[in-house]
Amino acid sequence: MARNALAAVSIALLSLGAAAVAQAQTSATVVIQSGGPQYRAPAPVQVQYHRAPPPPRHEAMPHPRRGMAWVPGHWEWRGHRHVWMQGHWVKARHGYHYREPRWIEHGGRWNMQPGHWDRDGDGVPNRHDRRPNDPYRR
Repeated sequence: MARNALAAVSIALLSLGAAAVAQAQTSATVVIQSGGPQYRAPAPVQVQYHRAPPPPRHEAMPHPRRGMAWVPGHWEWRGHRHVWMQGHWVKARHGYHYREPRWIEHGGRWNMQPGHWDRDGDGVPNRHDRRPNDPYRR
């Protein structure tokens, strides 16, 4: 019985290794316990670069559109160089504020923070905000 379980675990690990080679950018962890395999979601990937992005380009923001939010142009790291991504419109989310993508330097390394939606526009994430939806907050 133990020999069969060991063989099953070995086969599962070998197949995961082969899948990891085929899917280099996707990762997951499988924990094999007496109850069977369990899936754990991959951790978010934070990529750091040694080279600073070029200065942002000037883009004229088009006239506002009802129900849309403007995402300004920004530099992204593609392959082995920075590539300019032009600004574009996205559908607005009621009660949310869009945070544009930005580059942040930490100890000589650059980290790209992608754009995301915040619940409100005061700049404080709701999990840390004592008054998250206070319209009179300054």
